[in-house]
Amino acid sequence: MPQRPDEPEQPRPPARSGAPGEPVSAGEPVAADEPVPATEPVPVEDQRRPRAVYGVGDEPDARFSLANERTALAWVRTGLGLVAGGVALTSLATFAELTVLLDVIAAVACLAGAAVAGYGWRTWRRNEIALRTGAPLPAPTALPVLAGGVVLMALVLAGYAVVSVV
Repeated sequence: MPQRPDEPEQPRPPARSGAPGEPVSAGEPVAADEPVPATEPVPVEDQRRPRAVYGVGDEPDARFSLANERTALAWVRTGLGLVAGGVALTSLATFAELTVLLDVIAAVACLAGAAVAGYGWRTWRRNEIALRTGAPLPAPTALPVLAGGVVLMALVLAGYAVVSVV
């Protein structure tokens, strides 16, 4: 861009030393028309755990990896809800002096909560490895079992409510 006559002349950067294509040392300016030499990225050892997951394949798109993590956290929340429901049932059975059936249902709910949280971890691991290796995502296996368990528990509790009222 040409300078106007009333503006002082801007100083130019000093000429670059070295031949074209040589790396520029720190502190040496590069002229705007010269290409900046590319540098190789320094490999850094991945410190993330578990290494059986993060040491496999290539880094996937962060959006897919984060979606996989959100799904795993949803499974953990579901497991936590089942454990909380089991604790609530056993507290209710203790305070209201109800039958042992509610304690059994509470224990089943707590164990199911632990199993669901473990399934969430296992599924996250399998899906993350599939994302990293480019393999198809594995089919969900616990969803039908969980849905069937919820239906069964609802039927048992409904039957218990009908029998206790009559």
